[in-house]
Amino acid sequence: MKEKNKYTNKRIEFHILQSFPVTCLNRDDVGAPKTAVVGGVTRARVSSQCWKRAVRMAMQDVGGVQLAKRTKLIGNLIGDACKKLGADDISARKCGLSVESIFSKEARKKFDESDAPSSDDSEDSKSDTLIFMGQKEIEALANEFKNNAFDYERVFPLSEKKKEKTKKAGENKNKDKRVKKIEELIGKPQFALTDELDGLDIALFGRMIAQASSLDVEAAASFSHAISTHKVTNQIEFFTALDDFSEAQESAHIGTLEFNAATYYRYITLDLGQLYETMGNNDEFFPQAIEAFIKALYIAVPSARQTSQAGFCTWDYAKVLVREGQGVQLSFETPVKARDGGYLQPSIEEVKNQLAKKEKLSGSLFGKIKEFEFGINEDFSIDHLIEGVKSAVKA
Repeated sequence: MKEKNKYTNKRIEFHILQSFPVTCLNRDDVGAPKTAVVGGVTRARVSSQCWKRAVRMAMQDVGGVQLAKRTKLIGNLIGDACKKLGADDISARKCGLSVESIFSKEARKKFDESDAPSSDDSEDSKSDTLIFMGQKEIEALANEFKNNAFDYERVFPLSEKKKEKTKKAGENKNKDKRVKKIEELIGKPQFALTDELDGLDIALFGRMIAQASSLDVEAAASFSHAISTHKVTNQIEFFTALDDFSEAQESAHIGTLEFNAATYYRYITLDLGQLYETMGNNDEFFPQAIEAFIKALYIAVPSARQTSQAGFCTWDYAKVLVREGQGVQLSFETPVKARDGGYLQPSIEEVKNQLAKKEKLSGSLFGKIKEFEFGINEDFSIDHLIEGVKSAVKA
């Protein structure tokens, strides 16, 4: 009988206010800061994908996290792992591409038209499909190749590629066997089971592999698009650059770029039940995973134009709840007006008021277990918040 998940329907919810001066945190297709019309006015916007990547990258800086690899070059990574185990260059590349061909039309085409890459094939193997794979998963595949003398056809038997094209049904059947084999080798995804929290980013942000659905992972973390709590108008900067060796009194280069300044409302929710399940109901490293996520969430800032505008601003205010039930996001449908020196203070009041109202309206469905307020008391640091959240979750 399957063990009951003690965190089912339980979540950590973050309502964050974060102010930035002159920045362009997330650019659109013409290089301007992204915007959205909310409540009839234009707001500054940072997409959820943009901030999720920033959080994922920041997890490397908080310690104890081994990031998974998200790449079209998965064959190269597996080949490199094989070489570390003693494979020669040609065998390693064949092993890597044999895995890549399971997921990628381009890689399958290489196998269908010829043998695996030769020693003089210097071009990197690059598939048409992004694959998200943890280091332990890559090593598991490399070890299987090693156990089979790096003979890729013993691990993933391929159809006879150069026979008449009418045998497509046989090739599809063979491909299915290869999919089953890779699912068998990797097994049910269970990440972050070591002190390196290997693949925690897959557990948090999810994975979908159309060709091998049993390797899919439901994301535990959900991010809204960050929007400004107030009306914003993008502005244009005109800049020039001088030539150090030119005697002419003129600019060597001129240009423009757009920027804005805004107080953003960010909503993030962490589904504890889903994270716990993906981690294999592992109590030992579960608190460590929560801590790593909150730390990364605190320090992560999108990387766009940071060398020229340096928008490295941490949270100004946050209301963090440990709750049961459905997530509760705030809309900020009515833009706040500048007061008390800016937009932050009225935005803080709006977060407090909206959450209090939603809690009253939701009644018993709100399911609040614990609430934390960050940014008001200077003696309550991010470390205090993390310890408080972990304690509330454990309780």
